[in-house]
Amino acid sequence: MKELSIFIRAENLPKVTEILNKHNVGGFAFYEVNARGRTKIKEVHEMVSAYMTGRKTTPEHEKRTKVETIVPDSSANQIIDDLVKIHSGSEAHGMIFVKEAVNAHEIGTTQSGDAILTVKK
Repeated sequence: MKELSIFIRAENLPKVTEILNKHNVGGFAFYEVNARGRTKIKEVHEMVSAYMTGRKTTPEHEKRTKVETIVPDSSANQIIDDLVKIHSGSEAHGMIFVKEAVNAHEIGTTQSGDAILTVKK
């Protein structure tokens, strides 16, 4: 099993959701984070007490959406390939971190392993 930590721009969440649904991923969590990566952060108008000062500043962090999921080894590479293709070009649009997950257990049942990682049909 692989744990995927996916950092994206908020506007890409519907595309990521579509890819995870296409691969029958059983569940995932997402939330807003403040993050900083390798790409240059764009300047924004400085705000002081809800008023723009006219000056521009470059923030240390930007808002991103973090998506977390656990997927079977058998589908991890295809999911990652699909996620990487969300945007093409020279500018990065996010990151995917892949970690090994030893096992998964469903609370309230005796099921565990890959069987609990996909949507019940």
